Amino acid sequence: MTGLLSTLLRGGLALAVALLIWAGVVWASGVPPFILPGPGRVAAALMSNAGMLAEHARFTALNLLSGLAAGVALGVLSALNLALSPGARLLLRPMLIFAQAVPVFALAPVITLWLGYGAASKIVVVMLVVYFPVTSAFFDGLMRLPPALADMAQLMRATPLRRLLFLQLPHALPALASGLRLAIIYAPFAVVIGEWVGSSRGLGYLMLMANGRGKTDLMFAALMVLAAQSLILFALFEKALHWRGPPQDASG
Repeated sequence: MTGLLSTLLRGGLALAVALLIWAGVVWASGVPPFILPGPGRVAAALMSNAGMLAEHARFTALNLLSGLAAGVALGVLSALNLALSPGARLLLRPMLIFAQAVPVFALAPVITLWLGYGAASKIVVVMLVVYFPVTSAFFDGLMRLPPALADMAQLMRATPLRRLLFLQLPHALPALASGLRLAIIYAPFAVVIGEWVGSSRGLGYLMLMANGRGKTDLMFAALMVLAAQSLILFALFEKALHWRGPPQDASG
């Protein structure tokens, strides 16, 4: 509880400093509100459009979580398959590297053309962006088994599957956590790209619409909601990562 309170206090202090800097820049530069609105205008836009923002945020959050779950599941399965099969490494790794050479900005219109303007195209864009960091980080962790453990597996004549499940997999979990952190950071970026390319709902769509109508304060408000979603998701992941269950009874 003390740790959580300390984290909240540090977060609140950082937010207060950022808002002060933002307000100071607006006041000192004298830029008009349609270019850079102050925090007060954005807060007013947040309150006056709360219902609309919540509706679009719900659509974005569902796409974000669905694409993230699909990308993580596919990435974990691919990494396990690559670690287990030399043939898969020979065939799939070049394809993975080639796929990452194509920017998601170039793929998003094609995916929207194939899957339409609904949620499916956004989920696939998020899945593609999330897939590579999870696969790459987890696979690297699986293949970096310490020599002593590798020698022990060889001496005990462990099958490739048992070596993977009982030695490589536990050893690679920190690498998987690193890949998941990257995935959580990249996923909001991907879902917004999907909504920019073709959508009639979502925070990305709302930002485009507000920009086109000169409502910069609403655009910033949508951006704040998206940032809040990303921070909550990251905080929940970190909390889950460090959760070790209830304390054990020492008298046991």
